[in-house]
Amino acid sequence: MKNFEILNFTPHDVNIVGENGAITTFAPVGEPIRLAQETVTVDEVNGIPITETQFGEPVGLPEPREGVVLIVSRLILTACKDRNDLVVPNEIVRNESGHIVGCKSLARN
Repeated sequence: MKNFEILNFTPHDVNIVGENGAITTFAPVGEPIRLAQETVTVDEVNGIPITETQFGEPVGLPEPREGVVLIVSRLILTACKDRNDLVVPNEIVRNESGHIVGCKSLARN
């Protein structure tokens, strides 16, 4: 078993639900990591603009540090395929009402 520091750079708590039902919560550590973005009008339909969002580089992404794993959004994970220190919540767990209560694991690229 590897012991890493896990830092949550999403805007919400991430709850890991263990096999025994125990929950480990990772609170956000600061501003969420985002991708720079720009909205561009590409067409028009009946006078309504059709736009595309073009994504750029990550904003607020720390340099990799040995022994540290960062929880990020799937958008960040997808944009940073060269990073093996980034993970996202995986295997979502829902309650009886269908609300997300956590996840069973963390996934990486």
